[in-house]
Amino acid sequence: MAPARPKVTLKELAVPVSPGDNRAVSFTNKQSAYYYTQTHRNSHPEHAWFRGLNIAGRHVFNDYHLIVDGTALDPATAQVVVFPDALVRTYPHGVTETLRLFDNRDLVEVTLTGASGNVDLRLSGDQVNREGIENGLDWYVSTNQTVPQQIDHIAVGRREDQFLIAVGPSREAVTKLFEQGTKHAKLWEDQRRARLEHLINGDHYLWTDDPKLIKALRWITLTTDALIANQREVGIYAGFPWFNEYWSRDTFISFTGATLVTGQFETARTILTSFAQFQDMDRNSPFYGRVPNIVKPDSLDYHTTDGTPRFIIALRDYVHYSGDRSIITELYPNVLASIEGSFAHWTDSSGYLLHKDDETWMDARRSSDLTSYSPRSTRANDIQALWYEQLHAGAEFATTMGDTASAVRWTEAATQVREHFTHDFFNPTTDLIADHLTAEDKPDFTLRPNMLFALNLVGDEQVSAPALRKSWESMVFPWGVATLDPNDPFFHLYHLALEHYPKDEAYHNGTVWPWLNGIAIQRMIEDGQIDLAWPLFQNMNELALQRGVVGGLPETMDAYPHPGETWPRLTGTFLQAWSNSEQLRIWYQYVLGVRPEMVKDEILLAPRLPSKLGGADFSVRVGAGSLHGTFDRDAGYRRYVYRLENQAAKLTLDISLNTTRTFAASPGDSLIVEVRTDGVHARLVSFAGLAKENVLLSLSQVRRRQQAALDAVFRGTRFAKPTPLEPTLS
Repeated sequence: MAPARPKVTLKELAVPVSPGDNRAVSFTNKQSAYYYTQTHRNSHPEHAWFRGLNIAGRHVFNDYHLIVDGTALDPATAQVVVFPDALVRTYPHGVTETLRLFDNRDLVEVTLTGASGNVDLRLSGDQVNREGIENGLDWYVSTNQTVPQQIDHIAVGRREDQFLIAVGPSREAVTKLFEQGTKHAKLWEDQRRARLEHLINGDHYLWTDDPKLIKALRWITLTTDALIANQREVGIYAGFPWFNEYWSRDTFISFTGATLVTGQFETARTILTSFAQFQDMDRNSPFYGRVPNIVKPDSLDYHTTDGTPRFIIALRDYVHYSGDRSIITELYPNVLASIEGSFAHWTDSSGYLLHKDDETWMDARRSSDLTSYSPRSTRANDIQALWYEQLHAGAEFATTMGDTASAVRWTEAATQVREHFTHDFFNPTTDLIADHLTAEDKPDFTLRPNMLFALNLVGDEQVSAPALRKSWESMVFPWGVATLDPNDPFFHLYHLALEHYPKDEAYHNGTVWPWLNGIAIQRMIEDGQIDLAWPLFQNMNELALQRGVVGGLPETMDAYPHPGETWPRLTGTFLQAWSNSEQLRIWYQYVLGVRPEMVKDEILLAPRLPSKLGGADFSVRVGAGSLHGTFDRDAGYRRYVYRLENQAAKLTLDISLNTTRTFAASPGDSLIVEVRTDGVHARLVSFAGLAKENVLLSLSQVRRRQQAALDAVFRGTRFAKPTPLEPTLS
């Protein structure tokens, strides 16, 4: 049985880091600033340049140095523990340094306890010039080559054991911020801690009987939240250190895992309405209806195809979770523009969505002539899957708005895409789906993981399952999904081999991307293969706890380990929003199996727990209320208990191999489910304990036969392994 729900504190999430591990750590202020460092020494070959404080793309200062009686403290000698809100270094002789940021303020706090004698803090960085001490504050000016017109004024001041580093556009603004910090720093610290603890308690409580799993998921929840910012309206940073800006693709891939499964409906709504403001609504523009690919503080770039479908799909997912119908009315003009703009400029006679070579997520280009390293024009399979889903989401909104003509037109367009897809993309001889159709209408069967997104367009599971197995055994390693078949002559086994090729050449041609694990695991769960997929999910949790940035997941990895090493090296950004978010989405939607559709007041309950997981206890927000779940095996059989709070809903119970059943539940009702040898016993009980329904759901012979057929397809499936071949590096 799950224990009583004690409040989880940030102290319980402490992660000690040894000097040998020397891990990345970052904090944000939820606006435009992030602080990056490594626990013991800033030695990363690509990230070290970004060490210190960065604000809105400006590198303000590189580092600070603590000097005690004339001797600088050396972080390499410290014992280090990282918390979600603090980095703590304890030096020999008992001196302790604690680094923190505060929400919504360009202020860094460094406390130093246990030091005797004179203590000083000095900033470093080529862009920083020290101006001297005035009125007790040590003043600096920071200039940045990337934003030369922007000058940051910095003041360093001390109050007892506390140093504050304040940054602003003028000395007056900095002085005011510093004075506020000296008065309110403890309050701001407490408020930040309370906000973070609220994210992993209450309506988003989570417990399992696997201590590492639950610690990892709590950490990933918090490091994902750090990427939700208010820099130019509200959005989600793509990743650190390079992408502290909003990308529509990254934002809306991350959207469900970052905001919906974590119950942040208000934030989700604001992200949607913020991006809607940036949509190109000029009917004369070739980008009419598109949301921008990149939103920077001072510019917009519309160079993407998939960001716009994902925006509409995210809007649908928000409505399904929250039940908020008002946003449909508010943003329906944006929905109209997104689809009608594509019809006007970006569709062909088969109804497919057209795009240029580098307008999918595989967008790396050669710098010299902008030639794509992974050309996928003119109709990539994942783009068609997104377009199909966008059309259905649009038709759903059109029906709500009473726009019958659009609902019919868009539904017919989606049907046209699906009817053409199998004929144009699928090869039944090889069980492969073409990665894209060329401008000459030729299918390109380069084996890439994008196929995973399009499996629902090729018919029944007996058609798609062999394609899934082929993809899995070719490209899904225990550490993640590679971007190209290792047998392809252009496969790059390492992302970084700069003496042989630029890293962007390998970016989508072998390099592993953890965000792809989400769709790979989802497809396996949909085909009833949770135990096959579970090790990949667990390896990501282990990665968050043991390697790379503390508590989060990176953008990329090498496809293969280097000789003599067991796991591939981490590359790309040290913290990537979609890597984190897909881990959370899969956990809530496909392992716990909670998928709301609150515009219909319905919640699908389809738990698919792996055999190695015993119990779980969780809460998720649904509509105006919440759903509490408790899973256990104490009685020798699997038991699920669901309780609705402040929300009525139709609960559709889907236990694998058994018939499904929908229960009309009122607020306070509990659905008690016991999976026994004779079937699924389900009881709907009122808040007062009165039985409302009591049914036995028998084994479905149809589902049993379907699953047996799928099990036969996947029998013996293994993760991909590095081949003994030697793919060329040149």
